[in-house]
Amino acid sequence: MTIGLLKEPEGERRVALLPESVKIFIDLKVKVRVETQAGETAFSSDENYQAVGAEICSRSETLQSDLLLSIHTPSEEEINQLKKGQVLVCQFQPLSNKDLVDQLLELNITSFSMDNVPRTTRAQSMDVLSSMATVAGYQAVLTAANQSPRFFPMFMTAAGSIIPSKVLVLGAGVAGLQAIATAKRLGAVVEAFDVRAAAEEEVKSLGAKFVKVEGAKDEASAGGYAVEQSEEYKAKQQELIQEHAKKANIIICTAQIPGRKAPVLITKETVEAMAPGSVIVDLAASSGGNCELTEDNQTCEKYGVKIIGNSNLPSSMPIDASKMYGKNMVNFLKLMITTEGELNLNWEDDIVANTCVTHQGNVMSSRVKSILYPTEKVN
Repeated sequence: MTIGLLKEPEGERRVALLPESVKIFIDLKVKVRVETQAGETAFSSDENYQAVGAEICSRSETLQSDLLLSIHTPSEEEINQLKKGQVLVCQFQPLSNKDLVDQLLELNITSFSMDNVPRTTRAQSMDVLSSMATVAGYQAVLTAANQSPRFFPMFMTAAGSIIPSKVLVLGAGVAGLQAIATAKRLGAVVEAFDVRAAAEEEVKSLGAKFVKVEGAKDEASAGGYAVEQSEEYKAKQQELIQEHAKKANIIICTAQIPGRKAPVLITKETVEAMAPGSVIVDLAASSGGNCELTEDNQTCEKYGVKIIGNSNLPSSMPIDASKMYGKNMVNFLKLMITTEGELNLNWEDDIVANTCVTHQGNVMSSRVKSILYPTEKVN
């Protein structure tokens, strides 16, 4: 079997596998092709990949590999050129990308979306969403600290006392918890909000105050993800969040619902009421943003408040982010590679079955099937 490692599009500094991860596949008797300069922006040269046994190839040659690895999805034109039965492993958010899923079904491409890995104890070592959220939460706070005109910690100086910054974190998943921990390390006073009741204990364990809205729907069937709430709850949530947001110097937005537009938690009126010089970092920018005024991939200033819309902060730490992503990828692919270096798709394995989006013209993931094709008979 041949694995092809693709170079990411311009603007993305990560790579799906660093040389250290490629070596693991070489040791498993798998041939690995690496697209020219695939790891350059992650500070891994073609020579580094060659040193562990990989073959450096052009993009067209790499695309002919049995199994293709990348973070972002290849272009529509490139996918149309893939052969029936080829395997594509990347991160393409199938729940919000039905056109791509339809294309993969039509072409009989076997596809695995790493953001679709089930959130179970056994799958934790393969969970790229958690790995990248760790990086994003950390970088979000550092970004805010660099942009803020205020200190984060309290200072007692000859010129008087400096009060600590007040940080509000919206969403206490992996990114939110990392943001809380980082802000606390920097000395800020931190509050956090999440609709999931289980998040309260985690938030408090990090030394932050939990902003609790009573009456949240916390569905165990959602597999650890946030779920859509009732209109009555949203109204109470909006009122309480605005009250705390107006007093915050820094707001870190991380709240997202898979396959849906991000909930708007910070309104225009709230931004207008915030102190000039405040900073909002919105990690949900690519799915609409938690702040009503967020612009995706843009930094703007509204009413004296700087709003940073960036859903790709992991790219700003390409070495460690690539290392984490690659380790997740290795742990996942080991479920499907035999001791002879051949591909073996074991559909009895719940991780393999639920991460797989399409195979032989069928939708394999029960989650994708129920949301995108609820009335169609697929697989």
